[in-house]
Amino acid sequence: MQAFLKGATVQATRPQKDKAAAGPSTEKKAKAIPWVEKYRPKCVDEVAFQEEVVAVLKKSLEGADLPNLLFYGPPGTGKTSTILAAARELYGPELYRQRVLELNASDERGIQVIREKVKNFAQLTVAGTRTDGKLCPPFKIIILDEADSMTAPAQAALRRTMEKESRTTRFCLICNYISRIIEPLTSRCSKFRFKPLANQIQEERLLEICKKENLKYTKEVVPVKMIDNLLQICFRGTFEKLEVAVKDIVDEGYSATQILSQLHDSIIEQDLNDKQKSAITEKMAVVSKCLSDGADEYLQMLSLCSVIMQQASEN
Repeated sequence: MQAFLKGATVQATRPQKDKAAAGPSTEKKAKAIPWVEKYRPKCVDEVAFQEEVVAVLKKSLEGADLPNLLFYGPPGTGKTSTILAAARELYGPELYRQRVLELNASDERGIQVIREKVKNFAQLTVAGTRTDGKLCPPFKIIILDEADSMTAPAQAALRRTMEKESRTTRFCLICNYISRIIEPLTSRCSKFRFKPLANQIQEERLLEICKKENLKYTKEVVPVKMIDNLLQICFRGTFEKLEVAVKDIVDEGYSATQILSQLHDSIIEQDLNDKQKSAITEKMAVVSKCLSDGADEYLQMLSLCSVIMQQASEN
């Protein structure tokens, strides 16, 4: 009987040893973060090319207070990044998730959501202090991204919520077109226009990221040699070779829009007459429109290269 119990004890303890041995090897690896999130500004000072907006926000943050905000301007200018960075500075990493509600374009934002989710969050009172000893404001922030896509009844319902919960909640509306926001909402917010980013600013930021990630890069998006090889096949090759060349360049992951742009520059410099160049560039315009409508990149590039081959054969 004792031998039987001992055997059971040995068997029972063995899985624990196995788990202990397997523990270090099965540890989760560090989760990969997309660069768009990894290099998103962590504080207001890191926001690029929006000096006026940053200056006003910094003054507000010094007093640990914010008005209701309305950010508007073209996409990709840093509207969402700016308010997220400001919220992190206000609350710190510990309280950020509890104090900020963000609703973006993928969320349903009809009148029902405004009446329930937004209203319930806005009615909550907050208390507590930051662990680093800095001032922590007694209000929460609700961020409504792409607010210009909200329905008119939802915007009207939001107006009443903004009035009633002004003591405990601040709203930040983000939109591309301020004309689509109803007047009662815009009049209750401080408005900030975000300027389009200059090409130089974008280039500096991209080069900085490349340096931090130890990436090798070239000035050309698609190698010139690859574009030249494609044109040589169009001028002197067969359609079968052309199919393979187009498939290879698309499979490499290069953007068809970028290939189109570089092909245009190369075609202008080629020894073709004006009639041939105009026929090719007209086809490029058609292909560009099809690509913007979501057409298949391989078929569109093959169609364009076929026209180039046809025009070159008339020489």
